[in-house]
Amino acid sequence: MKTKYKYLIPVICLIGSMTACVDNDDVVVNYYASTKVTAAGYLEENTEVFSDFIDILKRTPYYSLLSTYGEFTLFAPTNDAIGTYVEANGFGSVDAIPTTTCDTLARTHIIKKGAFFTTDISEGALPELNMNDAYIVLSSDSDIYNNNALVYYINKNARVIEYDDSVTNGVVHVLNNVITPANMLLADKIAEDTTLTIFSEALYLTGMADSLVNYIDYTYSCSEDSVHTGVMVRCTSGSALYTRSYWPEKRYFKYTAFVEPDEVYHKYGIYTIDDLAAYAKQIYDETYPEDAGLYDDDFTHRKNPLNRFVSYHLLPRIGQYNSWVQSGDLRQHCWYTSLTDPEEFYETMCPGTIMRFAGPSAGLFINRKGLQNNAKVRGVKVLSPSESGSTDQNALNGVYHYLDDILAYTTQVRDEVLNCRVRIDATTLSPDFMNCNGRGRYGEDILTGFKNEYISNWRVSDETYVGVHSDVGYWNSYYANAVCISGVFDVAFKLPPVPSGTYEIRLGYTVGDERGVVQVYLNNEPCGIPVDLRVYGGDPTIGWVEDTDDTEENTANDKAMHNRGYMKAMDSYRPWDAAGPLRNNNWNLRRVLTTQYLDPNETYYLRFRQVLDDPQRYWSFDYIEICPKSVYGSPEGEDTH
Repeated sequence: MKTKYKYLIPVICLIGSMTACVDNDDVVVNYYASTKVTAAGYLEENTEVFSDFIDILKRTPYYSLLSTYGEFTLFAPTNDAIGTYVEANGFGSVDAIPTTTCDTLARTHIIKKGAFFTTDISEGALPELNMNDAYIVLSSDSDIYNNNALVYYINKNARVIEYDDSVTNGVVHVLNNVITPANMLLADKIAEDTTLTIFSEALYLTGMADSLVNYIDYTYSCSEDSVHTGVMVRCTSGSALYTRSYWPEKRYFKYTAFVEPDEVYHKYGIYTIDDLAAYAKQIYDETYPEDAGLYDDDFTHRKNPLNRFVSYHLLPRIGQYNSWVQSGDLRQHCWYTSLTDPEEFYETMCPGTIMRFAGPSAGLFINRKGLQNNAKVRGVKVLSPSESGSTDQNALNGVYHYLDDILAYTTQVRDEVLNCRVRIDATTLSPDFMNCNGRGRYGEDILTGFKNEYISNWRVSDETYVGVHSDVGYWNSYYANAVCISGVFDVAFKLPPVPSGTYEIRLGYTVGDERGVVQVYLNNEPCGIPVDLRVYGGDPTIGWVEDTDDTEENTANDKAMHNRGYMKAMDSYRPWDAAGPLRNNNWNLRRVLTTQYLDPNETYYLRFRQVLDDPQRYWSFDYIEICPKSVYGSPEGEDTH
């Protein structure tokens, strides 16, 4: 997504008034571009359309903000939109809107960090939060009354009636409705949706609704300088060794629910909560035969079948539709989709379980196995915002997504779908990395720093800096990002659970002279000798040799490297439009850390300790692989993807 103004292509027609472009028919037009006025000036030039919104903004600090230098995205509701809002909320007039409400409305309609055009994203959330720390979700539809012209919606309830109006400090989108700030917790938001009555009843019956009530961590605080000014942190190689790091102002707890509408249940003969409980028992008695019949009468027990069914639908992190796997421009320019679909794995709130997400061209799927249209297991499709009707699915502390089929942790999911190489991008290894908007943010070059004692699933020493780098397409790293760890660091993070079996645990990393040497431990047991992150693949101790046209020769080299405990990177991913994949780089490597039997009912922490006593050293943490013996030890050999 292009957020830098110099890369934007402004529309070419200039107008002096918006009277013609916002009419009673709500016909979308797009022909305003200005190199002279700011976002605030744009509003002032069109007071006949925006006078009420101007009055609201002028009762807050944000009108003057929109007059300053920067890159803003402003969603501007018309006077008619404000009038509808005033009437619906019983204020009587714009002047009667409380000042605190004006402040919330202003922050809801402004993205402070980035000018985002409709050409930047076609479906899902914009990469930056609004000033109210909430997502702005874009969806689209066809206007059947206007030659099926494409129309855009913001958070489902506000239609964009003019879009992509360039101003000197960003872009303005005109709305026919006010964006309503979320004010309900996730479970209550689901309960409000009349299409989700069966799942909602199960959510409360199992007590899992009580697990979705947290929102803000009031024990967390951060200095204003850390939030707004930040510091320069050493985290990369080349000419730009240092990147500015900013810390989140607040720490949020957020959640995602993947939910079947009642009509999906009806296809399976499920019409009541008792029907759903019986269905869940059938599934989970087979998956967990050792627990069959033991907890059927206690819906709040974590081993109860209905409890397992509901909790497998829940994740302790927020993810908008386009957040789960790499999508958009990065998918187009970095993935070899002829070899693999973009994938990612996430731990659920059902103990000992994970989901496998895949992003083929057909959309977003959970627990899918295969490639594009040739999937061996179809999985369950997650409906996009445009496929999900007109209901805003965003809550104060999370979001829910509709599914087109029933989602469950079946024996097929456990034994077939998850019988694969589990490759986990480092930026997913804590819910905080997503809940505080560190992961993603393509178009920026920044770090989101995290206070050491406030990283879920991590243990971090006082001497350690941990920050998530935003997506940078040209980076020589998987998913175009990294968790940057510096100082004389000592960190440990929890591995997501995998089905029971023997696995190779591997580290995916980039080599660099500044990286250092790490001793690795699994649950504090050393994993061999320290790993020198400064040694390039061509070193004899590693044995990396460039691929040739001889497949047998390449396979022999792969085996020789693996015998030394190393592997080349994958051939399914490349830096932005690079001539070849990461596999071709002798500075992109995988290190086999240990071979271990893993039990999903046990907790495993992987620890990395910097051996060199040098605070200038850092580690660009790329990804982890948990690869089952059925894959790395298969007679056909493990694929290179």
